[in-house]
Amino acid sequence: MYHIPDQSGRRFVITGANSGTGKEATRRLAEAGAEIIMAVRNLTFGEIAKEDILRQFPRAKLEVRHIDLADLKTVESFSENLKSDGRGLDVLINNAAVMSPPKRYTTKDNFELQFGTNYLGPFALTNHLVPLLLKSSKSPRVTTMASCAAIIGFLLGMSDLQSEKLYLPFLAYARSKLADLHMANQLAKISAEKGWNLLSNAAHPGCTRTRLMITGPNMGTNKTTPSWVFKFIPAMNPDKGALPLIQAATDPNARPGSYYGPRWLLIGKNGRVKKPESYRWTDGEKLWKKAEKLTGVSFADELL
Repeated sequence: MYHIPDQSGRRFVITGANSGTGKEATRRLAEAGAEIIMAVRNLTFGEIAKEDILRQFPRAKLEVRHIDLADLKTVESFSENLKSDGRGLDVLINNAAVMSPPKRYTTKDNFELQFGTNYLGPFALTNHLVPLLLKSSKSPRVTTMASCAAIIGFLLGMSDLQSEKLYLPFLAYARSKLADLHMANQLAKISAEKGWNLLSNAAHPGCTRTRLMITGPNMGTNKTTPSWVFKFIPAMNPDKGALPLIQAATDPNARPGSYYGPRWLLIGKNGRVKKPESYRWTDGEKLWKKAEKLTGVSFADELL
């Protein structure tokens, strides 16, 4: 099992830190000495998760803050509050996601819910926080959670990103996660071109039993209807499913654009894995420019 290096003195932001892989990453990184801002949509659930971790690790340095990746105003306000508190930031972990709502819903900004929450929200957050990461950390890092579903993310193409013509729930999810993988790699390319020391990489949890999948599209409720999918395919619990994300965020030997996941796609020992073939069939640079246009956010504005 991967051994997390000492994270004392390093400050993390983890989205979706109240459950699943986000909560497990928070728990393990807090145990390793990290200070963690738990960025969550529901503050009550966030505080419950925080207290649960503190019962196990009373000295854990945890703070719960509100963010809704489906509302770009809250993404901006979260980022501005973080910048104004006079503290640095070392690592951003883009973990939060929604998966396969049965109908086409939209975000506060009128984006298709999965593309908006899983890609455009994290894109905006990353762009808001890159200047702070570069300014305040000796070894800044952005780690983004993709999905094994990215292997079929190309099937819907990239022309109808908002699923206005055709909405297929799981394929829309897969496309949003392929976009996340591209975001991580494009940021790594930009960092290299500009000579930054910021490391950007990605991970996927294989098939992990989290609320995201076990309950299906619960849309933020505490409904616990088990998904039928786990009766037929192998899956891991969050303590194992979070390991690729944790390793990607802390591995001292990580490389820009690297990808971490289970050896056998759905399950297995975590480590570096190859990007799916679908990654080569889509254009990450075009996606990045499209996201800049849709969100109106670019770190270039703050770094001029």
